[in-house]
Amino acid sequence: MNDFTKNMAQALFNQDKVNDFWRKEIQTAVNQLLEAELTAFLGYDPYAKSGWNSGNSRNGIYYRKVDTQFGQIEIQVPRDRNGEFHQHTLPDYKQHSDVLESMIIKLYAKGVTTREIA
Repeated sequence: MNDFTKNMAQALFNQDKVNDFWRKEIQTAVNQLLEAELTAFLGYDPYAKSGWNSGNSRNGIYYRKVDTQFGQIEIQVPRDRNGEFHQHTLPDYKQHSDVLESMIIKLYAKGVTTREIA
């Protein structure tokens, strides 16, 4: 078994740890997605020789906190040297996920009455 399945099995036996488990997994996935997005934007992998003297390179990260349904996660948004990279994974300046609002809109679109939604 890999670490993901071990941690998931342990979290399922303790109901309090389920949200913590998903929060950590979402945080890891989003951070990896942002790093892959910067790699695609620059056109070369980290520490690759093809990136030397290319005119634009990685320039650290900045931290951002986002509230999700599983708790607050800390996102590491990567930067580039020229400041041209704009990530598309998360909306800019948004600190809350709209899970509840989107669920209500979906229910209303499917024909569920507002009394039933409440």
